[in-house]
Amino acid sequence: MFTGLIEGVGALRARETRGGDARLTIAVGSLPFADVALGESIALNGVCLTVVAFDATSFEADASNETLALTTLGDLPLGAALNLERAMLPSDRLGGHLVSGHVDGIGRVEQITPDARAQRWRFSAPVALLKYVALKGSICVDGVSLTVNTVDETGFDVALIPHTVEHTAFAQTPIGAAVNLEVDLVARYVERLLQSTPS
Repeated sequence: MFTGLIEGVGALRARETRGGDARLTIAVGSLPFADVALGESIALNGVCLTVVAFDATSFEADASNETLALTTLGDLPLGAALNLERAMLPSDRLGGHLVSGHVDGIGRVEQITPDARAQRWRFSAPVALLKYVALKGSICVDGVSLTVNTVDETGFDVALIPHTVEHTAFAQTPIGAAVNLEVDLVARYVERLLQSTPS
């Protein structure tokens, strides 16, 4: 599990085809990394992957065809900035919201406009996901926990404070870029419970 609070910005160093899928090499950049361990989970732009090898400045993770097809990781160019977060500890503060690292769909940056010292970002999203997006609720965009300011039939808006822009890959994300979306876990479980309740 993750919190959606980005710990560092890294970069995609290599994508190597192996046996039909891919191994990614990630430069850790500003991610605190001294106590990394084989087998631990790290979220890359909101996608939970397992560390299979590492050195002082990078780690490797295998990405299945499912992951490559259903997230932005299959199309990112080498050198692309990545939001990185290591899995949370039971003792961590939950400053964002509970994030599984399982991407629900791909959205797109539609608009970025100044809003005082902040920026208002507009994202499109698949219609099937928008029913899980609630005004003032939480959503995870490229691994970042954000609060929904508005939502309609085609997408949603969020406000990014200067700290968020400066300390995430959003500083390098242009209009038109594809982004990974994960809706709030609570919405998924509520829907499932309602489907399972006898009428």
